[in-house]
Amino acid sequence: MIKQVTLYIGCFCLGLNYTSFSQGDKAAFIQYENKFYSEIKEGIKDFNKEERGPRKSFKMVYEGKNIPKSTSEFTTVWCKDPVSQGNTGTCWCFSTSSFYESEIFRLTKQKIDLSELYTVYWEYVEKAREYIRTRGKSFFGEGSETNAVARMMEKYGIVPLEDYNGMQEKQVFHDHSKMFKEMQHYLNSLKRDYAWNEPEAIATIKSILDYHIGKPPTEITYDGKKMTPLDFLNNVTKLKPSDYVNFMSLMQSPYYKNTEYKVPDNWWRSDAYYNVPLEDFMYIILNAVKSGYSLSIGGDVSESGYDPKNDVAMVPSYDIPSDHINEYSRQLRFTNGATTDDHAIHLMGYKESGDDLWFLIKDSGSGARNGKNNGYYFYHEDFVKLKTMTFTVHKDAAKDILKKIQ
Repeated sequence: MIKQVTLYIGCFCLGLNYTSFSQGDKAAFIQYENKFYSEIKEGIKDFNKEERGPRKSFKMVYEGKNIPKSTSEFTTVWCKDPVSQGNTGTCWCFSTSSFYESEIFRLTKQKIDLSELYTVYWEYVEKAREYIRTRGKSFFGEGSETNAVARMMEKYGIVPLEDYNGMQEKQVFHDHSKMFKEMQHYLNSLKRDYAWNEPEAIATIKSILDYHIGKPPTEITYDGKKMTPLDFLNNVTKLKPSDYVNFMSLMQSPYYKNTEYKVPDNWWRSDAYYNVPLEDFMYIILNAVKSGYSLSIGGDVSESGYDPKNDVAMVPSYDIPSDHINEYSRQLRFTNGATTDDHAIHLMGYKESGDDLWFLIKDSGSGARNGKNNGYYFYHEDFVKLKTMTFTVHKDAAKDILKKIQ
């Protein structure tokens, strides 16, 4: 009898405690704060910060120079408005996609926004494949060359921007910094561990790309019709990648022959460049733009006469006088590293003013948005002559010179 009473009392007590707890204190989610710890971090940051003065660069002074002021001064081919490549090393694709948009309009009068990131996606896949095939000897970077776009189009096709923009929801600018580091780290681990399983590695690279910029479409609907990216290329854009040719002008290789452009971003070591004398190189550029063609060009932009605030690129006389710019001065600068393979842009207009010839440049880089002509530069003829290393153009714009090619 005593045991039964004791058990009853114990259960009764537990019941009282539970009821009291359920009707007592409550909790909620509140914003975490630790203001003093934030002060500690700021104090440490200030203590460790190196004192630096304003960053300065040695630039040409344009005061008193008769330079273009507006894009309206130029005769141009049609092109879409400039777009930003964001924080990426994809100028090669943005410039050349813009070039192909102009080509689509020239051929068909269609105004189509092409997806730059569709091409970038597959370029990374092919870069990784070559890195694996060569056991880590092939260069894996963010950059490439203007002729890479035709190469990817031929293999994978192309899609409109509306079908694949490579951006996440609410993202304003492209940013490939984390994505590239992740791919680079993964490929370095393969090299370290001798883990050259190509199917597995490519699947992993694709998964990284899919996470950051999205999985590219295998089928799209355009004008109510379903089609593959290759169908869109062939049947809608009417672009034929094989109709586009690439030129360079360097003395290190024989003229009027195909040669390799020996820079890291030519990672697949393309030798599909026609090497021509400087006179022919410049003739093609001017003849093309005067005849209604544009060009995707690549070269050096880290020069004293390159000024984003004035939207202008010139060669200062203190660098080299105009009449001294020739094949030798080009080769010297390429050989000693003063001219590098910095940036790709879209040349799509010209202006003749007395003895001066200017070219209108559409630029996806951030520097082109610091002046008055958002997304554009004005390149003096001398700058193109000295600092443009390669270009891609339709073969019909260069047919006179192509007759000389062996």
